[in-house]
Amino acid sequence: MLNAIFKLPRTVWFLGAVSFLNDAASDAIYPLLPLFFAATFAVGAQALGIIEGAANATAALMKLVSGYFYDRTQRAKGWLILGYTLPALARPLIAFASSTPIILLLRMGDRIGKGLRSSPRDALLAASVEPNRRGLAFGFHRSMDHSGAVVGPLAAAALLAAGWSVRDVILMTIVPGVLCVLLVALLREPPGVTIDNNTIDWQWRSLPAPLKRYLVALAVFTLSQASNMFLLLRAKETGFSDAQIPLLWAGFSALAMLLSTPLSAWSDSLNRSRMLCVAWVIYAVLFASFGLLPQTLATTIALFVGYAIFIAATEGAEKAMIAELAPKAQLGTAFGWFHLVSGLMLLPASALFGWLWTRVNPTAAFVVSATMSLLAAGLLWRTVRTNCAHATPLV
Repeated sequence: MLNAIFKLPRTVWFLGAVSFLNDAASDAIYPLLPLFFAATFAVGAQALGIIEGAANATAALMKLVSGYFYDRTQRAKGWLILGYTLPALARPLIAFASSTPIILLLRMGDRIGKGLRSSPRDALLAASVEPNRRGLAFGFHRSMDHSGAVVGPLAAAALLAAGWSVRDVILMTIVPGVLCVLLVALLREPPGVTIDNNTIDWQWRSLPAPLKRYLVALAVFTLSQASNMFLLLRAKETGFSDAQIPLLWAGFSALAMLLSTPLSAWSDSLNRSRMLCVAWVIYAVLFASFGLLPQTLATTIALFVGYAIFIAATEGAEKAMIAELAPKAQLGTAFGWFHLVSGLMLLPASALFGWLWTRVNPTAAFVVSATMSLLAAGLLWRTVRTNCAHATPLV
């Protein structure tokens, strides 16, 4: 496995290093933002929800736009520089924000940056490796993401323990942000495919039928997903202390970091659609267990371990599946639709989960999510059979 990782192209390593630095900066302050907003501006949960919802919805739309323009130019570097520069500036400026509208603008700047870079970056990753190594490449990239999610919060905790203020920690994120931009500036893109710009279309109808069927199944599965904050809340109800919750999440991220590369690489040697079908069924079992099993410390830790394995096995495989079903000249648009579908569906998913949690009980919320996941697995299985019956090479 190590030999295969070291043989990955320079582009994959550069993008992995950039994601590590960016996630370290982002996750260093993400748990601190609600506390900072509440203490500085008296921003409550409802206003915070509006800020995050508006920012993420904007990012989801920008992912389709940037993916479409990547396909027309076959160049990602400009989008990556802009996409990492905006967060590099917006994150530390939060430390100087003086009002809620300014916070909204800065958070939207951060998320718009994510929207501008995500689809071109994923298309560049897919174009940089052979089809039989896409799972490995995306898995390695996700491992670097998760490693940033481990290092960032630990670094923030160490700085706070050393006497830094929350404002100082937020301001400090300019350092990894600037390093991200410098690394992207040094990136060398592989040559793109020769295309006829008149054939590039961002509309849903232009996507290949197998890809559309997969995206529909993915949309249903995304409706089964809720914010990870609900899982941490469940752990809190189980008996984890406030000090133990960050450690639980750091352990989750560390396990996902270690397993993302080998499990995603494993998908290169399997039928990816069937692997995802099985994984979505396992997700249903995990969430049903969160809701139905007696929640003890040991049970919760075991379920978080299972969830980390699920995340490691699917995040890279889901993206490799997009690259498998999309023509090379339409990779950016395909990833744009992937991010748009998954991003927009997360909003009603979390809203429904939260409504069931509050109005009924947590068990109902987890059971409904498990049911939606099983429905998505059934749709994906039907897609597998349909694709096999009408198989035509797309790349």
